[in-house]
Amino acid sequence: MAADLSHIRNIGIAAHIDAGKTTLTERILYYTGASHKIGEVHDGAAHMDWMEEEKAHGITITSAVTRCPWREQLIQVVDTPGHVDFTIEVERAMRVLDGAVIVMDAVRGVEPQTETVWRQADRFAIPRMIFVNKMDRPGASYQRCMDSLVKRLGGHPVPVCVPVADEEAVINVIEQQFWRFSGERGEHVEVGPVPEAWQDLLAEHRETMLFAAAEADPELEEAVLEEREIPPERLWAALRKLTLEGRAHPFFGGSALRNWGVQPLLDGVIKLMPAPLDRPPTLARRPEGHGGDEDEEIVEMDPTGPLAALAFKVQLWDGRRHVFVRIYRGTLSPGDKVRIAGKGIEERVARVFDVDSHTKKRIDKATAGEIVLLAGLRTATTGDTLCDPAHEVLLEPIVPKDPVIGLAIEPEKSKDEARFLDVMQKVCEEDPTLRLQEDADTGQRVLMGMGELHLQIVFERIEREFGLKVRAGKPRVMTRETIAGPGRGEVELDRTIPLGDGKEVRLHARAVATVEPLPRGSGLQHTVEPAILPPTASLSADQLAAIQSGTLDSLGGGPLEGAPLQDVAVTLEEVEVYEEGSTPQALRIAVAQAVRSALENAGGCLLQPIMAIEVTVPDDNLGAVLGDLQARRAMISGQESEMGTASIKGEAPLSSLLGYMTDLRSLTKGRGQFTMEFARFDVV
Repeated sequence: MAADLSHIRNIGIAAHIDAGKTTLTERILYYTGASHKIGEVHDGAAHMDWMEEEKAHGITITSAVTRCPWREQLIQVVDTPGHVDFTIEVERAMRVLDGAVIVMDAVRGVEPQTETVWRQADRFAIPRMIFVNKMDRPGASYQRCMDSLVKRLGGHPVPVCVPVADEEAVINVIEQQFWRFSGERGEHVEVGPVPEAWQDLLAEHRETMLFAAAEADPELEEAVLEEREIPPERLWAALRKLTLEGRAHPFFGGSALRNWGVQPLLDGVIKLMPAPLDRPPTLARRPEGHGGDEDEEIVEMDPTGPLAALAFKVQLWDGRRHVFVRIYRGTLSPGDKVRIAGKGIEERVARVFDVDSHTKKRIDKATAGEIVLLAGLRTATTGDTLCDPAHEVLLEPIVPKDPVIGLAIEPEKSKDEARFLDVMQKVCEEDPTLRLQEDADTGQRVLMGMGELHLQIVFERIEREFGLKVRAGKPRVMTRETIAGPGRGEVELDRTIPLGDGKEVRLHARAVATVEPLPRGSGLQHTVEPAILPPTASLSADQLAAIQSGTLDSLGGGPLEGAPLQDVAVTLEEVEVYEEGSTPQALRIAVAQAVRSALENAGGCLLQPIMAIEVTVPDDNLGAVLGDLQARRAMISGQESEMGTASIKGEAPLSSLLGYMTDLRSLTKGRGQFTMEFARFDVV
């Protein structure tokens, strides 16, 4: 079955934290027969939340892969985290998926992290369908969720299965059927005609669906306007076409916890989500020296072509290094030799595994379209392309976000120093949003990550998985530097250095550099094409390399605190050489000093991480929360109130948000909610 790509659906389940992704995945596994029992998140027994930290915190931390059969098709499911601190897990899952099911809380509608995963799906043009979960809760509204998708995300909602909470049933508006769910776990499904009491609801949503489907087919539009009977197969086909093009987002509904509405969603995945062959071919480029006249290559989803696969996750499994890959072309078997594109490294695959959450099963071969686990690769890491050694190509990599918060970290016992460094290397390999750096001033090692919870989970994992206890300092916000205005630096180096035995060497060179500030987010730009004086001078390769190196030497840190520089354009304008003394060393020092002088003359500006925030609180607490946010230097960009709950949007420096969740709970008697996401580095 797996060999027929038309029978495979690679889908991810993504949403805001607590919307019910893992609960929904547990039902999918149960109803498809992939699992014999339903594990509940609140009991710490969910099949997909297998890490001890996930069970203890009741949240998904790492994306888990599983596969399950449905209607003679194979669905590969990736359950992703909802917390913004673990957004790299969603990012790399979206990079390798063909479709996504976005889970939405029926009471809250679109939430902050829903927006984040939607943007990630937009970036990779992933077709999406929506499951409106928790329809059994007071205040739940299917229609309000569709409206919020249009208003906040610019989506195109199309009702397919409309939930009827009073009867724990759904109306399939395409088939015009009424689906009831019964039994202890909702395993019994009774399908019949729509009762008279719900005919108006059917008519209202069917009209919306028909007009949406008509956009895919002019003949269908004519049939809709003439109110002719249209076969369901034709409507499914029209809606599938729109979904794959990103012009429709089919809506389903139900309650995963109460076991109703999940089976129609599975049918929708098969009928509306793309198979691997339905996705556009992947564009790859050839590394330098391998492309001939063509730099780019189209990678078709073809099992017979030369291998092209993307490593999207590294995970330690039973203490051994394993790599998750999505195969885009060719086949892969144990013993095959693969090349890591662009790195000049070749490795041999020792084992190939099917994956089901935290269990793996050896297989003899994996083909294009599949997501598998490989053992034996020592150097392949997140974002690497694995390819046929005779045909090297580079797929689009996965680029992690920069960390924004750091903690000083050290082992409790000094004798564990070497082991501590080994463990940290393994942990940082698994998670590319983690960085371990040594502070040049204090000598402390600083572990940087995406948030307080992110780092807390890392410390818990280090102690549980490796038996290593660590001490951590207080959170420290990571800063950047830029310049306040333009600056110019001119340095003439003329120095004599004694060599011993009465000998000495003269270093003599002059350099002129200028710097200018750039808009936020522009990065660091440098132009090293100086005018060489005198014009008759000719420089050796070593001298030219020294000029390049000197420019880069001074860009390691800003003029204020030595924090990484950004949003600066550096231009080396002039280099003057002298017959004696302008050695490569002299040129490198003169250029570095000229750039440093220009930076100091321009004046430094400290940039702090600015977070986009959304705070949801009861209307009664709105005034107190707004006052507290303003005291934290937050810029409020908007607020709205609905059903007694106010939502506040804005931006605030991360330094003033450390520990904010605890204070918010105090202000709102535990009813406030808060999410933040990195926006940019800026002056506070």
